[in-house]
Amino acid sequence: MNLAKSLLSYWHPRTHDDKTICIIGAGPTGLAALKTVLDTEQYKSGTYKPTAFEARDQVGGVWQVLHHDPEEPSEPEGDEIPPRSALYDSLTTNIPHPVMAYSSLPFPPSTPLYPVAHVVEDYLKAYADHFGLNAHIRLRTTVIALQFDSESSKWKVELSTGEMHFFDWVVVCPGHYNKPRYPATPGLSEWLRDKRASHSSWYRRPQNVIGDKILVVGNGPSGIDISAELSRHGKTLVRSITGGAGEEEGSVIIRPHAVRYEEGGSVVFEDGSTETGIDHCILATGFEMSFPFLSDEDLVPGFPTAVPPLPQELYNSTYHIFSLAQHLFPFQSRFPATTIAFLGLLIKVAPFPLVEAQARAAIHVFAHPHELDVAKETAVIVTRYEQLRAELQTEDPLTLAKAWHVFKGSEQFDYRDELYAYTAPSFGGDVIAVPQWEKDMYDNKMTLKKVWFDLVKEGLADDWVRDVDKLCIRVAIFFSIAALNAVAELYWV
Repeated sequence: MNLAKSLLSYWHPRTHDDKTICIIGAGPTGLAALKTVLDTEQYKSGTYKPTAFEARDQVGGVWQVLHHDPEEPSEPEGDEIPPRSALYDSLTTNIPHPVMAYSSLPFPPSTPLYPVAHVVEDYLKAYADHFGLNAHIRLRTTVIALQFDSESSKWKVELSTGEMHFFDWVVVCPGHYNKPRYPATPGLSEWLRDKRASHSSWYRRPQNVIGDKILVVGNGPSGIDISAELSRHGKTLVRSITGGAGEEEGSVIIRPHAVRYEEGGSVVFEDGSTETGIDHCILATGFEMSFPFLSDEDLVPGFPTAVPPLPQELYNSTYHIFSLAQHLFPFQSRFPATTIAFLGLLIKVAPFPLVEAQARAAIHVFAHPHELDVAKETAVIVTRYEQLRAELQTEDPLTLAKAWHVFKGSEQFDYRDELYAYTAPSFGGDVIAVPQWEKDMYDNKMTLKKVWFDLVKEGLADDWVRDVDKLCIRVAIFFSIAALNAVAELYWV
């Protein structure tokens, strides 16, 4: 049987309309998926019966602030045991909250433009309360196994409680930040064993970092934030980043990739340089995509073969899941692609409103499986693969995997518009388009962030947002002025 035929071969009309829906995770993505189900006429008529399973003791996923929780260890207990939350105390959002918020619920008036983590945590709890989601969420309940049962044409779901249930459809929303990524650098495992190195998911505040000379590996948002914070607290800092060339910026030393960790606190870098006397290394090296409830047969570890054609199996490289139609529906031959969706995998996007659109697509395809055009979606996947291969000028599967779920420029907004147009028939026929102000604000988020934190330093930020409800309007005006004037001329409030 070829792939196109096998994708829909399990589907057949049921004799009844009731559909049970399993949502794995009640973080931002799972909450959006659950609300989307509750918005449907089928739920309101009693046809759709959703249940979300959340391993943590509250909703919000990674946005759980531990508040110096005495039950949370201050350092890793083992490489495979991640902390309950990867948030550090000083964390703020990387995008302004009018762009970050769900389209169905803005942040409260007077919210700082780039809120700290506990504000986002409270927002997600308020979202669940406002839309009545909690009644459908089971906390402290982990999905430990998920398998399609061909006899019943349902998904068998095994839970940490010992229960087993069958569901018609599954929405996978486990989040990005559950399994820390550790580089396979010689000597690093010994440093981890000896507690000389730890993943950034364990970092909370500078006071907990022991030693005077600290190595931070990675140049993503966490690596940048943690480096800046440690430097401000008098630490001698070594940063290992792509393209680092032995530069010094005050007390910060810039190095390229680390290639070997040695005894006594020495690290060798790819340019041949060595740093000695390093007291601790923080690995801001990101997280792996991890779905431990799926078997290696249903989700094969490793890289897919070159495309075309699309592989018969679904692959997890830990950087991407391949291949997924619309970055959602798994094209493979073991189970029907139209009964399960993987939400929230895209990177460098405004995630909350994007997963709202993805959730609509999932429910639409579940209800109308033949609406998923296999030939068209296959061509889209192949085209993206070939475009990335040409753009990156490589056949290297790792490089292609890292780029696969990354959206650039207007891609995320075009994607949302396409999903809303595609799913309109299932949601009252309304076609939603991303407003221009949202695109402009996202595109200029870094400049806006600099201006915002200048206001914070001057003590003007709270006055600027006090009682402002439709913040996007004021921000648009604010940024227009910022584009024309020096930052010092902006303090007009």
